[in-house]
Amino acid sequence: MAQRHHLVLCLVYLCLGAGVYFTIRSRAVQIRQIKAIFTQMFRGKSSDEGVSSFQALSISLAGRVGVGNIAGVATAIGFGGPGAIVWMRASTSSSTLGQVFKEQDPKTGEYRGGPAYYIEKAYRHTKAKGLFKVYGMVFAAPSWR
Repeated sequence: MAQRHHLVLCLVYLCLGAGVYFTIRSRAVQIRQIKAIFTQMFRGKSSDEGVSSFQALSISLAGRVGVGNIAGVATAIGFGGPGAIVWMRASTSSSTLGQVFKEQDPKTGEYRGGPAYYIEKAYRHTKAKGLFKVYGMVFAAPSWR
């Protein structure tokens, strides 16, 4: 039991450390840009190119905070232990990367993004860019119609 307690503490410190690291790396963007964040989110203007910032936030939160997800989180932590928190953190990071690397479709004007886009775009500047482009395509293959 003591070993599990130490594991929980290690994961808590790891998550806290990751939060501090990303705060430093981004130069505390969540604090510096707080006014711009709320202005963009609540200005209420819809966009002809797709959904507004508030609508995107609402859609994203609805997928994570729904009743099934609340029960799912409790079940995941109950059965999977603290490692489930790591995967929830990875899911949040995935959503963030999807927003950072989204692009506008020139034909329709809508925005597109997600793992297939950021896998290829994030590694575009590396020597393995071809490999990651193929990996992004393979990742997107199940969603092709």
